[in-house]
Amino acid sequence: MIMKAMMLTGIRQVEIREIPEPVLINPSDVKIKMSVVGVCGSDIHYYTKGQIGSQVVKYPFPVGHEGAGIVAETGRSVKKVKQGDAVAIEPAISCHLCDQCLAGRRHTCRKLKFLGCPGQAEGCLMEYIVMPEENCIPLYGNLNPDHGSISEPLAIGIYSVRKSNDVRNVATGILGFGPIGMSVMLALKAQGVNRYYITDKIDERLLVAGKEGASAVLNPLKSDVINEIKQKEPFGLDVVFECCGQQEALDQAVDILKPGGKLLVVGIPEFDTWSLNVEKTRRKEISLQFVRRQVDCVETALDMMNKGVINVENMITHRFPFKRTKEAFDLVAGYHDGVMKAMIDF
Repeated sequence: MIMKAMMLTGIRQVEIREIPEPVLINPSDVKIKMSVVGVCGSDIHYYTKGQIGSQVVKYPFPVGHEGAGIVAETGRSVKKVKQGDAVAIEPAISCHLCDQCLAGRRHTCRKLKFLGCPGQAEGCLMEYIVMPEENCIPLYGNLNPDHGSISEPLAIGIYSVRKSNDVRNVATGILGFGPIGMSVMLALKAQGVNRYYITDKIDERLLVAGKEGASAVLNPLKSDVINEIKQKEPFGLDVVFECCGQQEALDQAVDILKPGGKLLVVGIPEFDTWSLNVEKTRRKEISLQFVRRQVDCVETALDMMNKGVINVENMITHRFPFKRTKEAFDLVAGYHDGVMKAMIDF
């Protein structure tokens, strides 16, 4: 059987190719007919740069890891899902045997295979994929495929907030309000946080942040975000999430944090080396936490959406049919039309 797959074929080049449908190999395999895939910033890094750090695309290559679909076929030992079930897809396939997995850190598995990551696993921008049973999470209750797709970036936001420890009665900042920044904000709101300051260079995104109840929304291209936040929080912020992968945002985070504050770096930069002001970070005794995707939060994200604790209706701003994937990539790459999250429909 032949299916269609959307392949990166060069820098800013995408083509539909016909390739063989995947087949079940292991008894625990599940074949999924894809319904929807969200476009992630990491997909765009591969599209525009051909790499993220040491992960270099070898063309042709399909990206995509924020997906949901319908179970088409199951291996003989599969019990969790059945044919016809709608499922969210956990894109990280871990070995369960290495030191990291045994320590409960499956997201940093030594042999990790992550969908759409060069050298690890092909992405889900194709009509069918095969995943292990444990990576297929049934959609139930009020959940639909969009929720399934959004559960992946939302889980990163939930995990980031978990790594920040107790944030219920503190002042927080989110620098960069793309889908990950919004996921962090939604997770903070779910924790009862009501003091969060948001910055972004795209005014349309700031309008969304305002609707979500941000204490202040600031565009660093138009205002002095450091002074404006300090006017509202003279002692500084307790926790700041850097969510855009920009050096200037990291510098701003250090300036607006109070002594003893915590900086969480969630964004993926296009450069190789961060820099930090030694005197400011040392004298303030800033705690620095890097965030690598997430672990054990996808099901939590789905549960919170199903119960209405988290509402993602403002996150999805654009939709494209599968054949127009390149338009979606160009839109997200150029930050056009106030895009927050673009979805690819099969």
